Amino acid sequence: MDSKIPLSTIKSTKALHMRIGGLLCSILVVLSCSDAPKSNTANTSSSTTTSTTPLAPESQEATELKAEEKDEKEPFVLDEENAIPFFFEYQKNLKERFVTFETSMGEFTVELFEDVPYHRANLIYLAKKGYFDGTQFHRVVKDFIIQGGNTDNREIARRRVRIGRYLLPPDTDKGHSHHRGVISMPSSDINNPHKLASPYEFFIVVTNPGSYHLDGNYTAFGSVSKGMDVVDAINQVEVDQGDWPMQNVYILKATAH
Repeated sequence: MDSKIPLSTIKSTKALHMRIGGLLCSILVVLSCSDAPKSNTANTSSSTTTSTTPLAPESQEATELKAEEKDEKEPFVLDEENAIPFFFEYQKNLKERFVTFETSMGEFTVELFEDVPYHRANLIYLAKKGYFDGTQFHRVVKDFIIQGGNTDNREIARRRVRIGRYLLPPDTDKGHSHHRGVISMPSSDINNPHKLASPYEFFIVVTNPGSYHLDGNYTAFGSVSKGMDVVDAINQVEVDQGDWPMQNVYILKATAH
């Protein structure tokens, strides 16, 4: 004989189950509602801070300092556009009037003319940069000139690249003639109808009393004040057919003072 569960019991059990299920659903809803806003609020706040909050003053200063440091690390290079403005400012505070050249054959000093500012400033600048150290007197014409500032050493060529590529305009109307002992600057011979000066080289007149045919074409900007006997000795070295000394004559160091 099958035993049957009374209908009243079944109804009571279903009602209990329904109450338990409803209670569980209510708990889940409450938990869900309490967690969700926290998550959404955190994400929204993070997004808003990233997109709309300006940099704090400390961060802006740090950024500016980094930019300045970057600029300082980038080397200054002279070129056709900035050379004259640079030397115009550079010569204003120059106190040096002399450059002494220590050579492998002795020492001589040139005194620079103050009224030829760009050429004077250029020689002092290059001396302070150490450009001439290790260069040579690469052209010697007997009883005429000695010419220095160049070499076949690749390091000197790289040194020129680091300093810059530029020319200087002639400054021949100051009344300085090419007397014996005068230092002047040769002009570049590449597409140079205006006789712009090649800044890395110089020549010194040995001719007695002078080589005045050079006046008006080249800029005299100083004169040997001490050691002309050394200049004369360099002028007498044996040279090849291209006027390059058979035995190298070096500029060991150039010092502005």
